[in-house]
This record gives sequence, C-alpha cells and structure tokens, in this order.
Amino acid sequence: MPPVGRLETLLMTTQTLAPVAAGTRASERPIAVALAAVLGLGLLFMAGFSPAIALHNAAHDFRHTQNFPCH
Repeated sequence: MPPVGRLETLLMTTQTLAPVAAGTRASERPIAVALAAVLGLGLLFMAGFSPAIALHNAAHDFRHTQNFPCH
C-alpha cells in the first residue's frame, strides 16, 4: 500500500467550480453602446465626407443612398 501523505493528497484533489453565466453584464452595456455609436458615426463620417478618391469610389453607392452629395 502506497504511503498517504500531504503530497499525494494535493495531487489527487479536484475542485468543482460553480458555472458562470455567459453574457454581458448590465454595467458593460452602456460602454458597448457608446463604442458602437462612435464606430458607426466614424464610419459614416469616413464614407460620407472623405475627399479621398479611393474612399469616395469604395463608398460611392452608399453616399448616394444616404443623400450625401458627391458630384
């Protein structure tokens, strides 16, 4: 019979953790909304008001659907 001591007890011990609910916390929601708004407005500004030709050509149809003048 093998000796039973502190080392063997530590090596053979398992812990079961309580399940954690996945999802967003209520405190994180305003931050997520603010970041989404900033990203959306930034993309809208870049596509609508950028004078760069490459961005103009990439967002040409979008500019017309959003009533941004481009010609």
